[in-house]
Amino acid sequence: MQHKEAYVWIWLPGETEPVVAGRITQSGDSYTFNYGTSYLNRKDAIPIYEPELPLRRGLIEPAAGLSMAGCIRDGSPDAWGRRVIINRLVGPKAGDAEARDLTELTYLLESGSDRIGALDFQESATEYVPRLKAEASYEDLLEAAAHIEKGVPLTPALDQALNHGTSIGGARPKALIDNGDRTLIAKFSSSTDLYSVVKAEFIAMKLAAACGLNVAPVSMIAAGGKDVLLIERFDRIKAKDGWQRKAMVSALTMLGLDEMMARYASYEELAEIIRHRFTDPKGTLRELYGRIVFNILCGNTDDHARNHAAFWDGKMLTLTPAYDICPQGRTGNEATQAMLIKGQNRMSTLQSCLSVAPDFLLTEDDAETIIEDQITVIAGEWGAICDDVRLTEIDKNLFAGRQFLNPYCTNSLGAKHAGLIEQFDQVRAQITV
Repeated sequence: MQHKEAYVWIWLPGETEPVVAGRITQSGDSYTFNYGTSYLNRKDAIPIYEPELPLRRGLIEPAAGLSMAGCIRDGSPDAWGRRVIINRLVGPKAGDAEARDLTELTYLLESGSDRIGALDFQESATEYVPRLKAEASYEDLLEAAAHIEKGVPLTPALDQALNHGTSIGGARPKALIDNGDRTLIAKFSSSTDLYSVVKAEFIAMKLAAACGLNVAPVSMIAAGGKDVLLIERFDRIKAKDGWQRKAMVSALTMLGLDEMMARYASYEELAEIIRHRFTDPKGTLRELYGRIVFNILCGNTDDHARNHAAFWDGKMLTLTPAYDICPQGRTGNEATQAMLIKGQNRMSTLQSCLSVAPDFLLTEDDAETIIEDQITVIAGEWGAICDDVRLTEIDKNLFAGRQFLNPYCTNSLGAKHAGLIEQFDQVRAQITV
């Protein structure tokens, strides 16, 4: 199925119904955009994202090096959602060549309508028809996810239920859930997991919140004998007449990069953007710095630029709550972060954090205090949070001192930071008992 154009619909701030904003068209290997006249004539119109798609008439080409405006690509599915769509359109045993025939417009138009942020994509410029989900239990969704992982076709009912979650990013099995006045993302255990990945993410998210970071609320349930992590969505606001949607862009988009260039994404450069284009830049810099420190302390090396995002109100950016803080499997000690920290350095060490402190308007004492406080909180909350999630002794022994507080964290810290090294070693010994 080939699509050559799609209409971009947007939920404007405070509204519960979308309006058509413009059209995206395939032109060779790239995708151009132009706003509709009706949208440009609206007094409440906002640019989809100012640096890329300013409010103006005429064709807007993607920035140099990009095939599509990043703020549009942010609404497209990632690895898991694409697997579900490929399973449905091409077949569960589709080869790479067959999957490559699916264009980005196909993924936009075939994924669920309840995507992250405030955009959706339609074949019509005049009639908005959401791609709705079927009601399904957690057990049904787990069964559907298992079918996709095994390359087994879905029944029509399971396909419709799982398709609702195709528009959210990430590589792991997941689905979107409406639960009355709450909207949730459900993440499932995978058949390929060697340990309880969803429990590791739950523990990290709860510890991050305990450290004072702004983190999406999480909870755990069991369904079909498997763990399910529930994350509260922060891009939806319940109103009397429906749901409002908050516009968002990823850090990848803010940095002007795409997946092929993601290895160049840098916290140092993101800090520069925050200083000039964010609300509350000083507070935001401290928050993001705390997240870098925590990612290193908990072993989350998957901190790529799609795992950071900001709300967009048409004029300014505001950092979203943290999400996808998931400690990664680790066999050795040495590790690197997905994003560069300072210059070309991405080493997962506290010394890396200290080196970048001035870019976040922090003194070295400020930075060291943030690190010390987080280490103290991890020690104090570790046992209770592990007990709360009923973590097995095997997984607890695997996580403690391996993903969480890996000894590599203190690599390169010298005598100047002897107190910090001593505190880290004491706490690490405490949680690995």
